[in-house]
Amino acid sequence: MSLSSVSKNSALFTPVSLGEIQLANRVVMAPLTRFRSGASGVPGDLLVEHYRQRASVGLIITEGTYPVAGSRVSVGQPGIATDEQGAGWRRVTEAVHSRGGRIVMQLMHCGRATHPDTNDGLRVVAPSPVALPGRAHTPQGTPPFPVPHALTAEEARATVDGFVDAARRAVGAGMDGVELHGANGFLLHQFLSPATNRRTDEYGGSPHARARFAVEAVTAVADAVGAGRVGLRISPESSSLDVLEPDRDDVLATYGALVDQLRPLGLAYLSVLHEEPAGDLVRELRRRFGGPLIANSGPASATTREEAAHLIDAAHADAVAVGRALIANPDLVERWQGAHPENGPRPELFYGADAEGYNDYPFLTAG
Repeated sequence: MSLSSVSKNSALFTPVSLGEIQLANRVVMAPLTRFRSGASGVPGDLLVEHYRQRASVGLIITEGTYPVAGSRVSVGQPGIATDEQGAGWRRVTEAVHSRGGRIVMQLMHCGRATHPDTNDGLRVVAPSPVALPGRAHTPQGTPPFPVPHALTAEEARATVDGFVDAARRAVGAGMDGVELHGANGFLLHQFLSPATNRRTDEYGGSPHARARFAVEAVTAVADAVGAGRVGLRISPESSSLDVLEPDRDDVLATYGALVDQLRPLGLAYLSVLHEEPAGDLVRELRRRFGGPLIANSGPASATTREEAAHLIDAAHADAVAVGRALIANPDLVERWQGAHPENGPRPELFYGADAEGYNDYPFLTAG
């Protein structure tokens, strides 16, 4: 597909509805962890400007935002666990909406992928007492990850309540919706995988039971803020953070049980991160989900204009999540639609504390 055919003919640049959320185009900003919210987790001027610059995409999905105390993966991650954090996000949503953009918040509970030193001494929780290999990065150094506390069934239900409170606070801060993070080795994903879920109660022991926690969390959030404003991100067959899913039959049984139970809710979308976004597994999950799908080919290679256009024009997805190209090009939709050259990202500046490599990428025209 040539650049000119992409810019002139692709449905990538046409509107689409994801539940109650109306998108001007089908380019979605993927959730991108950048750790620029300081020790308080309160979004400040840097985040306001960063998201404002990228408001021309069809939909912004925020970086993973911790929903409850103790669920922060690292210092610098923003939260939505307090009213002060909600007020910070209100400034972000107002900036995005002032430019006609749409924005949803990704709610990310990291589960075992953290350390008490990162979370004011609070204990680390997970579905089962299986430690993440390797070392954590904390303000005090790089200690080994601890063996997490296995949530009781009652505690699991209380954690669902925490997601609900966070979703309400996010919508109260002006978000157009929320996305629950069920991918990349974090808490919901830890419940889905047999590598990290070794339970034998109602939350484990079979594919259907391993899907229960995610189903309960999504259902409760949908009941609280409206299903048409709720999405879910999954990464079947991922190996992120040692959450392994090597058995295709088990993956299909687990994620099939998940989407079968979510289908009646009428969610805004399902976002699937998989290296084969047009492959058999994603196509089957999309069919069984029955609603809009956001495709994301994952971190192995940056999503290009040609790939994004093909996924839409071949009807493999309703929208496409884009990461690195949007880090470097706040006006990416304009560049892609007009076949203009792109800025290259600067990975050495992805994680920092200031505007360099964050808010200083040039626009085609003054932004």
